[in-house]
Amino acid sequence: MGFAAAATTNIIAMIGAGPFLTIPLLLQAMHGPQAMLGWLVGAVIAIADGLVWAELGAAMPRSGGGYQYLLEAYGSSGTGRLMSFLFLWSMVTTMPLLMASGAVGFAHYAGYIWTGLTPGGMLALAAAVGVINIALLYRRITSIAAITFTLWVGTLITTAAVVATGALHFDRRVAFDFPPGAFTFSIGFLFGLGAASRIAVYDYLGYYDVCYIGDEVKDPGRVIPRSIVISTAAVAALYLAINLSIIGVVPWRDFVPAAASPTAQFVVSVFMEKIYGSKVASVFTLMILWTAFGSVFALLLGYSRIPYAAARDGYFLESFGRLHPTGGFPHVSLLVLGALSIAGSFFALDLVIDALIATRIVVQFMGQIGGVVLLRRRVPALPRPFRIWLYPVPVIVAGVGWLFIFSTTGAHVMVFGLGALALGVLCFLGWSLRLRQWPFSGAVS
Repeated sequence: MGFAAAATTNIIAMIGAGPFLTIPLLLQAMHGPQAMLGWLVGAVIAIADGLVWAELGAAMPRSGGGYQYLLEAYGSSGTGRLMSFLFLWSMVTTMPLLMASGAVGFAHYAGYIWTGLTPGGMLALAAAVGVINIALLYRRITSIAAITFTLWVGTLITTAAVVATGALHFDRRVAFDFPPGAFTFSIGFLFGLGAASRIAVYDYLGYYDVCYIGDEVKDPGRVIPRSIVISTAAVAALYLAINLSIIGVVPWRDFVPAAASPTAQFVVSVFMEKIYGSKVASVFTLMILWTAFGSVFALLLGYSRIPYAAARDGYFLESFGRLHPTGGFPHVSLLVLGALSIAGSFFALDLVIDALIATRIVVQFMGQIGGVVLLRRRVPALPRPFRIWLYPVPVIVAGVGWLFIFSTTGAHVMVFGLGALALGVLCFLGWSLRLRQWPFSGAVS
């Protein structure tokens, strides 16, 4: 895999239905277009954190990405086992939330075409998306490639149509209609910016995806860092264009607050209807449904393989390492993550996003930031084809950024995130006790 394929891998992971679903939530966070600052903050965090992934990925180009880095940084016979387990545990508990957000968005946009769809019907439809995806993926990998490519083409067409339409009909007076006191600094402004940044980071997730298949990358010391930085910057520009396209046509007050606006759930459909009429908007809504379905499909396909690979290496619960007896795919991992994503689809989209980000920050992001610093001190001779530019500035920026996002999350979501990790620690201790491994075997890191 060269640079083009590696960058495309990251872009595919980042671009999905996210921007079409989260625009009302983003603008609601700060009650106006000043919420676009959240895109800037999110992009800075993603690029700074991407440099952390880049150094680790270039130095250790292995399948599995994060759990391998934590294992190496914190000690493979000691604390590293706990950190890598918690990394995988947080993936198992949060990746279904990411998939659930796509299913919830699918049900919301279906309400534009299916006008009589009740809240209960939306929940049932979101769950059905999860069931269908499991059914499609419960087969050999060879027959999945064509499905994946077809879904990705639909995503590209949908994104291009939004940007092109917005560019042709953009009205800066509509786009930059700021409310009074939009930039007045206060505690409320900080919490609003934190909420907007959290939504932006949710849409950026995937900028590190190439690290999960590092051993398949040609010249990883150059390709992995370049693909992370360039793909993140490109997608940041694209997301900014998508958001400006929509708020430059549809006044933001039409769908803020989102809970009180019946059109907030399918704002992009309203955007197309305003320009081309309801028939074209209905066709375009079908394209968004295609995109949302495709994002859930791709996520379940990719992330179901990570707990499987770790379990096969002996670093996660062994049941996740089982293959289907005839199909040869990780059916336990697929079914567990698929079932959890169906359960997650019964919660509101904003709550799902908050819980997803809060749970991943502590171990996956902050843990790796500590890991890259620890590796530089413990193993200074480790070959590092790429070193973080202006070190330690990006490390500090990423760390402060993640702490800012976590601290501005609601208390109940923070408790959920920390509680999920605490449960993971208990599972790790029980698993290690049964296998007589660290910390019960007396092994020293």
